[in-house]
Amino acid sequence: MALFDWMAEATGPVLRGQGVLLRPPRPSDHAEWAELRGGSRDYLQPWEPAWAEDDLTRSAFRRRLGVYAREMELGTAWPLFVFDPEEERLMGAITLSNIRRGVAETGTLGYWIGQPYAGQGAGTAAALAMLGFAFGALKLHRVEAACVPTNQASRRVLEKAGFRHEGLAKAYLKINGAWADHLLFGVIEDEFVPDPAVFSSYTRDSL
Repeated sequence: MALFDWMAEATGPVLRGQGVLLRPPRPSDHAEWAELRGGSRDYLQPWEPAWAEDDLTRSAFRRRLGVYAREMELGTAWPLFVFDPEEERLMGAITLSNIRRGVAETGTLGYWIGQPYAGQGAGTAAALAMLGFAFGALKLHRVEAACVPTNQASRRVLEKAGFRHEGLAKAYLKINGAWADHLLFGVIEDEFVPDPAVFSSYTRDSL
């Protein structure tokens, strides 16, 4: 799949969950994405890597899409935007990344939800939809995730989605400019019970 074709058509999985629709980002999403991220900066920044000075610009967004395209083409990551399917509003994003095959068959889940939609179940619904994709179409064995101990909202998302708390990693990731401890979570295929009505709607153009 050519990079230009991906950027033009945004082919890839389309996942439907309880009140959410997940699809690959498109160039035309930039304005809405930048508005949501910018308006949620104070809410998101304590839990994320430091933002680049040009992070919200159109040129930086194009570079981001280029990275996404290569990752999806290689099958190493699946970055999707989270939408309200009725209002067609962008609510956040979720990524299954760092996919390792062979003896691991594992990926890492990360996500963010804009402040206007926080606490409404969108993060949990998106996580469940992505897990259905990971264990279904991608046939992974395990999905991992991590969050800063004080990020109670993120921890609740993981626990509601079926992740188990597995331990603490010291200075695990550099968050907002400083190395931060993280709680480690995991879920394996045998522990996950998909809902066919929620997880059966996806396209496999890029698989």
